[in-house]
Amino acid sequence: MIELLSFASYLIDLYVYVVIAGVVLSWLLAFGVVNYSNPFVRSVYQALNAVTEPLLRPIRNVLPNLGAVDISPIVLILGCFFVQRVVLPNIAKLVL
Repeated sequence: MIELLSFASYLIDLYVYVVIAGVVLSWLLAFGVVNYSNPFVRSVYQALNAVTEPLLRPIRNVLPNLGAVDISPIVLILGCFFVQRVVLPNIAKLVL
């Protein structure tokens, strides 16, 4: 069971990196550094959106509208860290 919780922690780490990559790519697109017309950029952006949007959309619905500032990735990353640092160790304590 500990190995399964360790694997879940690894997946959370990986998901945090994916969220950060999605944020950075959206900034690069917004500032015109990369072009959305490029098929590779478009496919990477769509893949990152497909992975991150299911968790970001409910957070955006709850948070107040801050204009052009989107803090939902920060909230999602903090939630991932909470699950990784608090929830998973407590589950491990319950199992042992």
